[in-house]
Amino acid sequence: MGDAWLQFRIRYYMFALVFVVFDVETVFLYPWAMSFDVLGVSVFLEALIFVLILIVGLVYAWRKGALEWS
Repeated sequence: MGDAWLQFRIRYYMFALVFVVFDVETVFLYPWAMSFDVLGVSVFLEALIFVLILIVGLVYAWRKGALEWS
C-alpha cells in the first residue's frame, strides 16, 4: 500500500479558506438580498459594513501574498 500521511502545500489550505469565507458570505447575504425592500436603511448599513470587512480581509490576504500560487 503506502503511507497514511500525505503532505499538502499550505497554498491549498489558503485557497480553501478564502473560498469558504466568501461562500459563507454568500449564504449570509442571499436572505438579506431577498428581503431588501422590507428592511430599513440600518440593515443596509450593517450589510455594507459586513461586506467592507470582508473586502479588507481579502485585500490583506492579497497583499500578504496568500493568494499567489507560485
